[in-house]
Amino acid sequence: MRGRVLCMLSYSWSGTCGSRSSTLPNRDQTWSSRQSYGDQKKKKKNSPAPAQETPAIAIAIAIAMALASSTSLCSPPLPCPRLRRRYSAAAPTVTASATTQRSDENIVIVGAGVAGLATALALRRLGVGAAVLEQGATLRAGGTSLTLFKNGWHVLDAIGVADELRAKYLRIQGMRMRSPAAGGRDLREFSFEEEAPGQEVRAVERRVLLETLASKLPPGTISFSSKLNSIAEQGPDGTLLELEDGRQILSKIVIGCDGVNSPIARWMGFSEPRYVGHMAFRGLAEYADGQPFEPKVNYIYGRGVRAGFVPVSPTKVYWFICFNRQDPGPKITDPAVLKSEALDLVRGWPSDLLAVMHSTPEGAVVRTPLVDRWLWPGRAPSASRGGRVVLVGDAWHPMTPNLGQGACCALEDAVVLARRLAPAASGGTNSIEAAMRAYEAERWSRVFPLTARAGLVGTLVQWENPAVCAVRDGVVIPRLVRLGPFLEHTNFECDLIEPTPQSPCP
Repeated sequence: MRGRVLCMLSYSWSGTCGSRSSTLPNRDQTWSSRQSYGDQKKKKKNSPAPAQETPAIAIAIAIAMALASSTSLCSPPLPCPRLRRRYSAAAPTVTASATTQRSDENIVIVGAGVAGLATALALRRLGVGAAVLEQGATLRAGGTSLTLFKNGWHVLDAIGVADELRAKYLRIQGMRMRSPAAGGRDLREFSFEEEAPGQEVRAVERRVLLETLASKLPPGTISFSSKLNSIAEQGPDGTLLELEDGRQILSKIVIGCDGVNSPIARWMGFSEPRYVGHMAFRGLAEYADGQPFEPKVNYIYGRGVRAGFVPVSPTKVYWFICFNRQDPGPKITDPAVLKSEALDLVRGWPSDLLAVMHSTPEGAVVRTPLVDRWLWPGRAPSASRGGRVVLVGDAWHPMTPNLGQGACCALEDAVVLARRLAPAASGGTNSIEAAMRAYEAERWSRVFPLTARAGLVGTLVQWENPAVCAVRDGVVIPRLVRLGPFLEHTNFECDLIEPTPQSPCP
């Protein structure tokens, strides 16, 4: 086990839309909101154990190793042993009453976020229709921005929306790293063109990304105010989804794109995402007369606190603060309090960061706990179940934002699954179950090391120890970090998905 994990953590994190296979077994479990989903209101606080102090030089070496990459390869995951069933092995058969509104679908995607809409669009371009269920009354308007690297843009190119988005958002040219001391002492500055040729980095507004993806789907594809209440297997007929408004949908294939706290993942036996001990503030500043910054990612590293900002467009700038906290604490809904708390964390830090934060509307600041789930080989459940249900994006592999790969990996998942699933769903020779397992085998070997690496990098850069921080600022960042190898995980190739004759609108 140790050798396999070390192998995966040193993997080069490059990817393609290639072929692999998997022999991971199914899980036979059932779930309903009355049994599990309703219980999420009683979530346990998952406080991390206190970090142990380590000599500064050892930590410096660890940081350097974490920030470097190698070209080691490793094999797909071992077959997972069958887990102990939480519920009855026999899934209940649900019969619709005379007054229940029930419909049949070939493919239902649960969740109209980045993963769900990208999957629907990729399938659509391959001639396969899908219905999309979204629990909200509209597309998600909240959130701020997503930073997409070249692997994410390759996927957006593949599904035909990249150029429309490129026209709205700035291409980032480099990166600047600073210390908050002395008004922002420079530690290192990078140029993407010089140190990572071919890299493409842009921050995009989440709302605009979702609207752009949705606009390419046929009218009526997305069903809003459609919150999942329960899910149950119906044998060879498919999977029955019951919604909170009483509607029932029997679907041959269910694709779970329902986010970090996915009820479908819980039904499939996955653990709750793990709180990693850090919280994040995020905001989107507005400059009606034009923002004044160069197109660079700006990072500022303190002790147990780090912050940054990146220009998004000519009039908007995205910023973040990541800080240590033993537990997430109560949710704050007052926008003024959120913004005030964020400013308190970086009082006395560089003036350009503070100016960006002051230029942010109070309603454009959010605070979230950072979580992840490591898909340990032999321990994590399969990403698919019986050729009928499969997970995509954060529902399967939530990861911390330290590598900027959460949305990028969700986009990668979407095109890989669509390419695997479309031929089988259209009556090809391969079974749907085999297609789902091939998708899992291909994606696991990429998302597991990325999730682990993001978590390790986050832990290392959040150190509070003064000696460790001194080594980080004086040795690791100025002398050891190499941008090209650090960004090798963005090497994901994906051919264009040429539109085919479209299937009937769902």
